[in-house]
Amino acid sequence: MLDRVTERLGFPSLDHHRRFVAAIAIDAVGSGVFMPVSMLYFLVTTDLSLVQVGAAISVASAVALPAGPLIGGLVDRYGAKRLLLAGNLLQFVGFLAYLVTNGFAGLTLWTVVVAVGRTAFWGSYGNIVAAISQPGEREKWFGFLGALRNVGFAVGGLVSGVAITIGTDAAYFAVVLANAVSYAVAFVLLLAVPPTHTGGHRTPEGAWATVLGDRPYRLLWFTQLVYSTAMMVLNFAMPVYAVTVLGLPGWVTGAVFTINTVMVGFGQGLVVRAMTGHLRWRVLVLTNVVFAASFVVMLGASAGSVVVATAVLLAGAVVYTGGELLGGPVLGALSAEAAPEHLRSRYLSLIQLAWGLAGTVTPVAFAWLLDRGAAPLWLAVAGLTLVGAALAARLGRVLPHAGQRIANRAVMEVL
Repeated sequence: MLDRVTERLGFPSLDHHRRFVAAIAIDAVGSGVFMPVSMLYFLVTTDLSLVQVGAAISVASAVALPAGPLIGGLVDRYGAKRLLLAGNLLQFVGFLAYLVTNGFAGLTLWTVVVAVGRTAFWGSYGNIVAAISQPGEREKWFGFLGALRNVGFAVGGLVSGVAITIGTDAAYFAVVLANAVSYAVAFVLLLAVPPTHTGGHRTPEGAWATVLGDRPYRLLWFTQLVYSTAMMVLNFAMPVYAVTVLGLPGWVTGAVFTINTVMVGFGQGLVVRAMTGHLRWRVLVLTNVVFAASFVVMLGASAGSVVVATAVLLAGAVVYTGGELLGGPVLGALSAEAAPEHLRSRYLSLIQLAWGLAGTVTPVAFAWLLDRGAAPLWLAVAGLTLVGAALAARLGRVLPHAGQRIANRAVMEVL
């Protein structure tokens, strides 16, 4: 019955991977519960200032950046499953420790633990997905799991909204505890995931030199960096733009996130199905063009009344989500398949580094641009995505996997 539903939505058959899928869903709900209160929790339950809380999070992000490539090497050596489990365990421990954290040093330490755990999780995730799926259907899997996480975030966000409304220390403690428990449950479910790599083999000499010297993959990395930067617009630019620049009511920001969640949750599989037969690099070019168009639409919101600005911004959110739906599954599949299997984790750690860099730089960069008005921000990100379109077109000429057509069915891999 469940397989029929997923098939109609354009998602893959779950077969023997239901526990892995359940673990991803539970993890997403737990994360969705905590993310909206990640800073509020410490402001409410401790005597720390906003600056101190922000500094601790920034330090953790900085530490996690170099941890990514290191974890990539460990995954290649010991296997993705072990590092995936270790990542879940570190996050479980870190969130439990948050319940008794009340000082800056403790907050910094445990936020670093959580950040490294999250890096270990995502540094292993792509390998697991590549292992449980077949060449030709990986867009389906990356699209499905991305949509699942998006819905999980939305469900968790509703729960966190209740906690914020209640506003007591106990409500905030319950949120953190629920997130910790979600990692524990996911850990148990992930124990059933079969090993994806025997691990333990000797690391090839010059492994990192091979990875860093792969020029086509380096081009893919820059393409990913542009996409990751565009994806940060939803969290860091749109809310500030809507409230502080356009002066729109708070419900508009909530509506933007609702549109994004609903479109990704229910439309991702259908979009992946519609990609069948199209060349990957062309889909990536279209992704960036759609992003650029959405940013131009959002800039247009600054030229009208509150009613017009609201309508235009929501329309921009629809177009923007279209870019997300197009690019995410293709980049996920392409980054996994274009990497040699014995070095796949090192390669994928670079992709996570792109996400980490975007997440570290964009909050400050977007704020600096917005401080100078609407046009500098939206024209800058539109220009960046047009550069991304040019990179994707070049990618189709230098990376063979980018020149393949999206099959959405299992095919024999050419050895």
